[in-house]
Amino acid sequence: MARMHTRRRGSSGSDKPSADEPPEWSDVDPEDIESRVVELAEQGYDPSQIGMKLRDEGVTGTPVPDVKLATGKKVTEILEENDATSDIPEDLRNLMDRAVRLREHVQANPQDYQNKRALQNTESKVRRLVDYYRGDELEPDFTYSYDVAVELLENE
Repeated sequence: MARMHTRRRGSSGSDKPSADEPPEWSDVDPEDIESRVVELAEQGYDPSQIGMKLRDEGVTGTPVPDVKLATGKKVTEILEENDATSDIPEDLRNLMDRAVRLREHVQANPQDYQNKRALQNTESKVRRLVDYYRGDELEPDFTYSYDVAVELLENE
């Protein structure tokens, strides 16, 4: 399949190994994992960072290879149950952060045409994601603009 903003084809990524149950060496209690997920979210970690932290450090010294296999729930589901989710989804926030940084760079360097194009592509992706999340995780009348992105990123 072709990339969104280039003429090149993308390379296939690696797939996660299929497993139905957690490994034998991982015997962590699901309630401990859930409490650790909520604790990390309160410290300001994103769901993807929480997964990596649990994989690397684990709970009480035992690594957690896959939260969903160990608990039966995804990290975001655990966060929703405990009201620890952020206002905007992680992928949208990361793209907005990149768009804000690019806009500030382009304002400081108006002759940088490559970054002007990168800004256009990034803002296009942001608008597409806003359309996807509008109504479910964002307000129905939410529209993206640079000022709105700056305000949202400062509040978090």
